[in-house]
Amino acid sequence: MAKIKLTKGELKRQRDALKQFQRYLPTLQLKKQQLQLEILQQNLILEERKYSLIKKRQELDHWIGLLNHAEIDLKPFLSPSKTNTHFKNIAGVNIPVFDSLEFEASEYDLFSTPLWIDAAIEALREMVILKKEISLRHEGIAVLRHELRITTQRVNLFEKVKIPQAEENIRLIKIYIGDQMANAVGRCKIAKRKIEELVLEEAVL
Repeated sequence: MAKIKLTKGELKRQRDALKQFQRYLPTLQLKKQQLQLEILQQNLILEERKYSLIKKRQELDHWIGLLNHAEIDLKPFLSPSKTNTHFKNIAGVNIPVFDSLEFEASEYDLFSTPLWIDAAIEALREMVILKKEISLRHEGIAVLRHELRITTQRVNLFEKVKIPQAEENIRLIKIYIGDQMANAVGRCKIAKRKIEELVLEEAVL
C-alpha cells in the first residue's frame, strides 16, 4: 500500500474518495445483477432454439432420401441474401439480436422438379434461420460474459480493496491528527506552567 500523507488535506481527499466509492458501488452491483439475469435468460432461449433445431432435423429425416435423388442443387436457395439484426442494450452493453434472414426467390423449372421441392426448401431454410439465430445468441452471451467479468472485478476492487483501504487511511490519519492535537495541548500546558513559574519567581524577587 502506498504511503499516505498524515495531513488534514489528505484526510479530506480520503473521505471524498470513500464517498465516491460508496456511491458508485451500488451502481456496479446493480449492473452485475442485470448482466447475470440477462445471461440466464439468453441461455434459456438458446437451449430452446437448440432443441428446436434438433426437432427440425428429425422432421427432415424423411426428406434425406428424396433430396439425394433430386436433380436440383438446393444450396443457392439456402444462402441468405441479407441478415436482419438489431442491438439490445443491457446495462450499457449492446448485444446483437436476430430478427430474420432474407432469401432470394426460389426460381426453378416447375415441370422438371418434383412437387415437394418447395416444402423441402422451406424446411431447410427454417434450419438455416435457427442456426443463424443460435450463432448470434452465442455471440451476445459471449459479450455479456466478458462485461460481467469486468464488472465483477470492479465490484471486488471496490468492496475488497478501495473502500477498506480508504477507511483504514482515514482511521490512521485521524489517529495521527488526534495524537498531534493531544501533544500540542500538552505542550501548551507545559509552556503555560513555565510562564506561570517565571511570573511567580519575578513576583517573589
